[in-house]
Amino acid sequence: MKRITPYENITEAIKSLDNGGRFYNILTQANDGVISKAELGKVGGLFNDKQQMILFFELAISKLSETKKEEVTCKLDTEMLSNYQIHKPKYFLPSEAKIKGEISSNAIITGIPQLKESKSDFKGFIMVPIMAGNVMTFSMIPIIDQYDVYELRDEKTDHHFIIAHAKGSEKLPERKMKVAGVLKELKIDKEGSSSTKFLEAVYYLD
Repeated sequence: MKRITPYENITEAIKSLDNGGRFYNILTQANDGVISKAELGKVGGLFNDKQQMILFFELAISKLSETKKEEVTCKLDTEMLSNYQIHKPKYFLPSEAKIKGEISSNAIITGIPQLKESKSDFKGFIMVPIMAGNVMTFSMIPIIDQYDVYELRDEKTDHHFIIAHAKGSEKLPERKMKVAGVLKELKIDKEGSSSTKFLEAVYYLD
């Protein structure tokens, strides 16, 4: 998971985002007034994941005023503007994410993370694809085997929401922050008879 430092002003944002892309992106030009997928990918350290690019973009411009955000967003090319409209994340408190969040959509949730370090602290399962010959099947494994799992708690209430990021990433500090990622399904038991949601976290913002 990556910590994002938002742009402080629109000049900084446009200079960084309208960057010409990587050296092999010969069809994009820096400072041409258009922000392409290649340019967003370069500054975000991404290649083809448009959904994550939109998450990065939203957090990167989050400190700008609404007017300045709109000014930057209007510079996205046709492809990325369409993707922005599809994948623009919704903002939630932990209690709201459980009710209003939609599976496979981008979300930014504000709260205080508390790490769950053992299976006795937290139980929940995810579906993992497994190839058996030429056939793909799915197996249920404890989420805590594959991710570092946290309860993201509301600052003023006892409501919480499960977030998780790939093991090996830097642990999150226990302080108020915004965590951005994709909402996914979490099975409550191994039989899969009931489920809830969790956020597969990609970025965070202090």
